[in-house]
Amino acid sequence: MSLGFKVSGRIAKPVADVFDAVVNPTKLSGYFTTIKGASAPLVAGTTVTWWGDIPVEVDEVVPQRRIVLRWDGGGADAKPSYRTRIEMNFEPLEDGATFVTIAEEGWREDEAGRKRSYLNCEGWSQMLACMKAYLEHGINLRDGYYRSELKGEPAREDNL
Repeated sequence: MSLGFKVSGRIAKPVADVFDAVVNPTKLSGYFTTIKGASAPLVAGTTVTWWGDIPVEVDEVVPQRRIVLRWDGGGADAKPSYRTRIEMNFEPLEDGATFVTIAEEGWREDEAGRKRSYLNCEGWSQMLACMKAYLEHGINLRDGYYRSELKGEPAREDNL
């Protein structure tokens, strides 16, 4: 069994707007991949980069329904390297809002895997909160949020 988690949140915007805020690199860079942005739209079968140097493999994109991604799960220290799987689901609600669920799984059951899974759970929770603020109010909550940003250092994986 591998480690995994699931986070969810309601965003008071139509599913088309919320989905676009993830697949559109300009929008994603406005609230989540704020340092060095996202390199390209999420299209199934492609690899994009987030934060300038983190490869994200796009396995599946079902418009306004689901996105499935894979990326490095273990970091530079993991031998051999391995990928975790991220699934984002977008559910339209009766009031016109969208319920977003993000699940990530596939870490090794060791101390390093637990630590990375906790960091990513924190990161995806922040992503949902930042997306909500950005879409509902035009606010970028991540601007200046991390110490590395304050010092002008490059983004790090644990700053997701």
